[in-house]
Amino acid sequence: MHIEQLGLENFRNYKTLSLSFENKVNVFVGENAQGKTNVMEAIYVLGMAKSHRTSHDKDLIRWDEDYAKINGRIQKKSGSAPMELIISKKGKKAKFNHIEQKKLSQYVGNMNVVMFAPEDLHLVKGSPQVRRRFIDMEIGQVSPVYLYHVGLYQKILQQRNQYLKQLQIKKQTDVTFLDVLTEQYIEIAVKIIQKRFEFVRILESWAKPIHSGISRGHESLMIQYKPSLDVSEQADSSKMVTIFEEKLSALREREMDRGISLIGPHRDEIHFYVNGRDVQTFGSQGQQRTAALSVKLAEIELIYEEVGEYPILLLDDVLSELDDFRQSHLLNTIQGKVQTFVTTTTTSGIDHRTIREATSFFVQNGSITRVQ
Repeated sequence: MHIEQLGLENFRNYKTLSLSFENKVNVFVGENAQGKTNVMEAIYVLGMAKSHRTSHDKDLIRWDEDYAKINGRIQKKSGSAPMELIISKKGKKAKFNHIEQKKLSQYVGNMNVVMFAPEDLHLVKGSPQVRRRFIDMEIGQVSPVYLYHVGLYQKILQQRNQYLKQLQIKKQTDVTFLDVLTEQYIEIAVKIIQKRFEFVRILESWAKPIHSGISRGHESLMIQYKPSLDVSEQADSSKMVTIFEEKLSALREREMDRGISLIGPHRDEIHFYVNGRDVQTFGSQGQQRTAALSVKLAEIELIYEEVGEYPILLLDDVLSELDDFRQSHLLNTIQGKVQTFVTTTTTSGIDHRTIREATSFFVQNGSITRVQ
């Protein structure tokens, strides 16, 4: 799949913008703080209905405006289709092929995107929250029902925590409602855990050979999903439910004392091991970057396997963060098969056919000019 056209209205520093793209590599060149990343973010938000940079939608709306609008036309095997996302203080309104989508979980997945930015190099060494967000966003692209489950889980978790807080301060004493919430909480949590186990297993199967190639066969990558609940992937739903019930029963007094849910998918973790050692704790910066790059390249192949089309790849100021070998490996992998958008302050020092043959755009102070 690829995006043919992009239009912006009141998005970040753009009052209006209209661009057309070819199904190859498109490079945006310009100094920092000119608006390059905002274009990348717009493509990402159009596909994912949320930003990779902020959790506050109002940040996406141009200063002193009431709304932001992103529209695009994507080309897939099934044909060409328009997409539109309007962001306002009232929320988001999404359309695919002129039809308004009642739920964002139905909208996400129509245009698959993989973003690789400098902060993604922190995927391995950053906080567990970064890895949970990564896994939720990527599964959501290929499984709309998973996105729905995550949204439902967050609502129940919030309700459960609020009630635990009321029990903590003795504003409530009846635990019957807690039992009802806990039952719903367990049911949806088990579905999320099972899907995460499955996703990490498939991701590892793609990332392992990619990592071996980048490390010239010297290193072996292993990715492990570690739920906060002591369950294995082999456990079926009923077994997981039973373990969950027993654990929460044992934790009940502690949860009421602290006014918070102590186990569940919101506390899960993902570990990366290189040659059997935890790369987050013991790996060098080079090993951490190789692991992060391997996972991102694996994402591309995983999405292709799941949906039958390659996603759109966004490389936001990341080439300068990679050494020549990793840079070449990345560009060789995408060459000729993935529509790619690259931002950089300069292309000098990137000696690769993929960049030399790319369509270039010059970005200056929110104005974009196609370079002939």
